[in-house]
Amino acid sequence: MSTQTPPKPSSSKDPLHGMTLEMILTRLVEHYGWPELGRIIEIKCFNENPTIKSSLTFLRRNQWARDHVETLFKEMVSAAKTET
Repeated sequence: MSTQTPPKPSSSKDPLHGMTLEMILTRLVEHYGWPELGRIIEIKCFNENPTIKSSLTFLRRNQWARDHVETLFKEMVSAAKTET
């Protein structure tokens, strides 16, 4: 697991601002877990022996999959804001 610290709040309203793909994926896995993430976004790297490293490799090569991950992250952040 990565020991990266979360980004500092910025004036940008974009939840992806300052976030690396690894940070986004790690937060999604912490929130949903691999089984649920694989159910939501049906890609092999989330459902068969998932790891951050293998998933990052796939996501960096497939923009359509990265788009799904980024959209889910934005939805997760938005839902968290409405809960508070």
